[in-house]
Amino acid sequence: MRRIYESEALHRDDEDAFSPSESDRRERPQAFRWVNVSRLSRLLFPRRLRTWAVSVRIGTPREEYPVGARVPFRITMKNSLPIPVEVPTASPVLWTWTVDGHREASHVPVADPPDTEGAFRFDRGEYKRFSKRWNGLFRVSETEWERAGPGTYTIGAGLNVPEAERKGLYDETTVTLVRE
Repeated sequence: MRRIYESEALHRDDEDAFSPSESDRRERPQAFRWVNVSRLSRLLFPRRLRTWAVSVRIGTPREEYPVGARVPFRITMKNSLPIPVEVPTASPVLWTWTVDGHREASHVPVADPPDTEGAFRFDRGEYKRFSKRWNGLFRVSETEWERAGPGTYTIGAGLNVPEAERKGLYDETTVTLVRE
């Protein structure tokens, strides 16, 4: 093909619609233009609607685990709208998980994120899935971990937004640790 175009075998005319022209190669088709849809959704939809569109679910494969076993869990987040949505978060940490209200199963503060806002972007109808494991331990100091005893524990996860539970951006499940 290249030889045909480089040779003068083809008649080229910018005015004739049925012959190739030199300008066809240099111009970018208008179909490649795009709109920044995330910015558009920020402008068109109030924060209340953006948080309403996203749902969070958490689940575990089983309800009972032996003491000391790792407890796998999966967090699923879904944008139910047919347009992209951007949810503003309190910090660059977009979402967190907890065990009995302790962030990342730690009784000591986990690394403190900066106070700048972040944004969690969801494409239209997008599902985001995250898999984590709780190792059955609670962090009680910078260097010490304590094994969780038999009992029922609540594992939760949600977006890092104020009042996430009230807005439907938080979910939790319970697991029971039993002696072997």
